[in-house]
Amino acid sequence: MEIKKMSLETNSMSAADLAKIIANVLDDKKGKDIAIIDLKGKTVIADYFVLCSAKSTVAVRSLADSVDEKLSKEYGMEPRGRDIDPKWAAVDYGCVILHIFHEETREFFKLERLWDDGDNITRI
Repeated sequence: MEIKKMSLETNSMSAADLAKIIANVLDDKKGKDIAIIDLKGKTVIADYFVLCSAKSTVAVRSLADSVDEKLSKEYGMEPRGRDIDPKWAAVDYGCVILHIFHEETREFFKLERLWDDGDNITRI
């Protein structure tokens, strides 16, 4: 079986496409309250954040691992960095940063409020 390699560096996949793929994996794995935040023109950190809630600390890690596995196996993409805490996982794919929160942690940090400008958040 040949692994289909795609990378943003070779312009094979847009940041928007990557954000949608990540959101779809999270949705398939029963992630909660999934949101894609378009950050283009707002920061140099990334073009998109993908946010997701999880009901348990085990689910936080499991969801992050599921995204990593899918992107690695199907697209040959590896994260630039991973910071996994029991209540918050941040996975950096360059122009897309994935945040998976335990529900209480997401409510506390409210990242959507920091980056919402009225029309840049897509809910899945």
